[in-house]
Amino acid sequence: MPARSSASRRTVLRGAAAAPVAGLGLAACSAPDGRGSASAGPTAPVDLGAESEVAEGAAKLYRDHNVVVSRDKDGELKAYSSICTHAGCPINKLQGTTLICPCHGSEFDAVTGKVVEAPATVPLTELTVKAANGRIVAGPAD
Repeated sequence: MPARSSASRRTVLRGAAAAPVAGLGLAACSAPDGRGSASAGPTAPVDLGAESEVAEGAAKLYRDHNVVVSRDKDGELKAYSSICTHAGCPINKLQGTTLICPCHGSEFDAVTGKVVEAPATVPLTELTVKAANGRIVAGPAD
């Protein structure tokens, strides 16, 4: 009688139990829109606060609006969505001018929006930003 390799019942059941879990892991690494890019922050202009809250050479994370605002040495404001472009997670940590995503550790430069640490490969979505009457207002790009 030829030797025959067969999987035990236990091996088959383990494999069946692991398949849905593996699928969830893959789903967690894709963006909400299913194309590998996350949706951008606000859909309409939002008042973020006093212009004085963002010093030259610094950045401020506005978690409630999923926006980060920075000011360069010339005083120019820049704003980006703080939704990670890797998996669509809201970024909740800012160290200096580096945004750190809690889901998979992607890091972004809050001044340029560029990726500084993978797994993300796409920069943050730039938003329009202006100072009006001493307040910072940011919204979707024109």
